[in-house]
Amino acid sequence: MEKITTSQNQDSLLTSNGEHEKKDLRRRDFLKFAGASAASLAILGISSCKKDRDDGMDNGGKGLYFGSGDIAILNYAYALEQLEAAFYIQLVNNPYSGMTDMEKAFFTDIRDHEIAHREFFKIALGGKAISSLEFNLSGVNFSSRANVLATAKTFEDLGVSAYNGAGWLIKDPNYLLLAGKIVSVEARHAAWIRDMIDNGSFANQEVVDSNGLDVAKSPSVVLSAAAPFIKSKIDVSDLPTY
Repeated sequence: MEKITTSQNQDSLLTSNGEHEKKDLRRRDFLKFAGASAASLAILGISSCKKDRDDGMDNGGKGLYFGSGDIAILNYAYALEQLEAAFYIQLVNNPYSGMTDMEKAFFTDIRDHEIAHREFFKIALGGKAISSLEFNLSGVNFSSRANVLATAKTFEDLGVSAYNGAGWLIKDPNYLLLAGKIVSVEARHAAWIRDMIDNGSFANQEVVDSNGLDVAKSPSVVLSAAAPFIKSKIDVSDLPTY
């Protein structure tokens, strides 16, 4: 029988540890690549989003007016991306005690994705974009890992269900294509957050219906759930919903 030396044992251990590290890096790189790809592809569609745009905007004295039709839906998505970006910016700037390097790296990637999505909608909407919203995140305990993950799960699940629920309301196929690219990234965020809380829960009955499809929620239901976090007054009277 071949004798295995201490040096060989050490080399084997180093190789094993290296493989684990590579897997973590590949997972993070995949998340980063997914966000970058969606943002890049979305930017390519900005010109189509801008066509035939009227830069006038009437708030009607009720709050920030989202507009009507596809413009209202894009502003709806823009508002949700603003909320998610604000949450992750505050989280990365104020990490909870004991946050691991891996967790901070992933949260930083997600923050960058949400900022990219937010800025895409702002540029694409141009003069039809609502102003930057003010948010109330005082109810989030950023020093608690459990509370942060629970809030992140709420936002990510809400975001995925929002895109799923609004997709069929979009008339312009260019907008629908871009929304589809972005929601695929949001779904990866949601899956990772859920796995951090409970491994494998990314596909449980909370987010997958009896037909095996992702949950979809109407804009009115989503905005009702997000309302406690939004300080700004908004006017969504012409936002398509059901």
